[in-house]
Amino acid sequence: MPPVTPLLDTVHSPADVRKLPEGRLQELADELRAETVDAVSQTGGHLGAGLGVVELTVALHHVFETPKDILIWDVGHQAYPHKILTGRRERIRTLRQGGGLSGFTKRAESEYDPFGAAHASTSISAALGFCVARDREGRDNKVVAVIGDGAMSAGMAYEAMNNACETTKQLTVILNDNDMSIAPPVGGMSAYLARMVSGGGYRSFRNLGRSVAKVLPRPMQEAARKAEEFARGMVTGGTFFEELGFYYVGPIDGHDMDALVHVLKNVREIDDRPVLVHVVTQKGHGYAPAENAADKYHGVVKFDVVTGKQAKPSQAAAPQYTKVFARELVKHAELDPKIVAITAAMPSGAGLDLFAERFPDRVFDVGIAEQHAVTFAAGLAADGMKPFAAIYSTFLQRGYDQVVHDVAIQRLPVRFAIDRAGLVGADGATHAGSFDIGFMGALPGMVVMAAADEAELARMVSTAVAIDDRPSAFRYPRGEGTGVAIPELAEPLEIGKGRIVREGTAVAIVSLGTRLAESLKAADMLAARGLSATVADARFAKPLDLDLILRLAREHEALITVEEGAMGGFGAFVLQALASHGMLDRGLKVRTLTLPDIFQDQDKPEAMYAQAGLDAEGILRGALEALGISNASVAGRRA
Repeated sequence: MPPVTPLLDTVHSPADVRKLPEGRLQELADELRAETVDAVSQTGGHLGAGLGVVELTVALHHVFETPKDILIWDVGHQAYPHKILTGRRERIRTLRQGGGLSGFTKRAESEYDPFGAAHASTSISAALGFCVARDREGRDNKVVAVIGDGAMSAGMAYEAMNNACETTKQLTVILNDNDMSIAPPVGGMSAYLARMVSGGGYRSFRNLGRSVAKVLPRPMQEAARKAEEFARGMVTGGTFFEELGFYYVGPIDGHDMDALVHVLKNVREIDDRPVLVHVVTQKGHGYAPAENAADKYHGVVKFDVVTGKQAKPSQAAAPQYTKVFARELVKHAELDPKIVAITAAMPSGAGLDLFAERFPDRVFDVGIAEQHAVTFAAGLAADGMKPFAAIYSTFLQRGYDQVVHDVAIQRLPVRFAIDRAGLVGADGATHAGSFDIGFMGALPGMVVMAAADEAELARMVSTAVAIDDRPSAFRYPRGEGTGVAIPELAEPLEIGKGRIVREGTAVAIVSLGTRLAESLKAADMLAARGLSATVADARFAKPLDLDLILRLAREHEALITVEEGAMGGFGAFVLQALASHGMLDRGLKVRTLTLPDIFQDQDKPEAMYAQAGLDAEGILRGALEALGISNASVAGRRA
């Protein structure tokens, strides 16, 4: 039964929020929280962070004139309440579904999302861009960036803050502190002090003091400045931000609507320097099951609103690839004390929580800092350790310069465990692991592997342990495996050698990664049409198994490559090898099946792979096209 929300029912845009008297804003927040809980209970998604910023969301839209005033949410996974208030309530129960609302902010979705974000720590840099555009055009709108404390662990946030004071005079950064508790608020006194230091009276007094200090000798001017900032920092904890050039306000209770509105009104008028407002919130606030959960319901599947009990997933027939990786790494770490593991703020997502249970002093969570993670791993490798950097494909993109400069050029044996390779369903384009085959395979000396099933993944972990003279990477998807048996301790693979899974004559299908099962299905479908197909598991995108590729090219009329990655990856490597060995000169028919040259929106994974033409039907179409056979019963063409 949907919640009763009489006040929220009258709100169709932020303009309606601004019309409400301050005394009714908390009532609106309570209804907004109930609506958010009910919506996510039906769709699943990120819940805890959004519940923590309900009051802040209402206060921001009440005080600032969005969309004229720019409001940028870092990461965007806490923006569900924002979406409800900005004209998307009718679609909120389509979150993260095919054709529905994105789970993050998205420019194409609403004018109230001026900047899309799903990766962390971009908001302040983007906000500065909006500030400069405004300042150059002489406009007077405000710019606000809301960034979580976790996102402040990334260097990019500090790079932007360091640049802010010399770039603009009007920028408001809201630091949503829901975990680090940089400086916990102290009840009403904290709110009072925040109002005081953000108010015009205090600032006027401070400016007067500055004017007087200007006539003093320079050493006394500097002493007076430091004394004022130190005194205020002792009260509020903001000395660090002051040193970056920000006027610091806080900390304030992010669930105290009265304090929020008054402070935001004050800082809205500050136009002589950037401002940082330190707001302390509680993830999952206002919904008891979330408040009491260890993860504060950060990410949930569908659940019962009354009890908070999440729907149990159907019993998996096979283990998750992530858990297979973690268990295999633990096996090897039992035997080799030099193995250590690194993650960038995703210990459970990357499976390293299991590793940490066994080896708590050999796992390092560096926060949202992929650049640091990669170079940290490089330093470990340079001094004889065996580091495994377990990073999602989409997040490894942020550390690519370090992969090139600090790892590959020096041939350091860092092992990259690339999780979430390929499409990721509900998380959509921002989290898809589309590009790592190409960008890792482009690096001289890099070994790039892709597991076809969980037994192959186990062998690739063993292979990475054994490679000690150059960097290596192995990729595997989100989700569960195929149910194959995994050896007690898997043997390493021979570097650069693939395998034939099925022998045929007419067409060769060479799969890299977990599309192997679909390739075998396509081979069955070809056989039903009287066409014999060889199916090979490449295992390695780099180095390529040249002997295998050239033999398949010589012995078949057509060759099809299949990969869960963008163009410019495995298929391109195969084409280059064929061309350089003259195999394209004799009429060999080749098709490279990749992800389509678009950013695919969220949907069920099977629907996304069908759209990409990487399911059995799509592989069948590719083979028939290569052979020049038309088949009216095979509907459609590759997207």
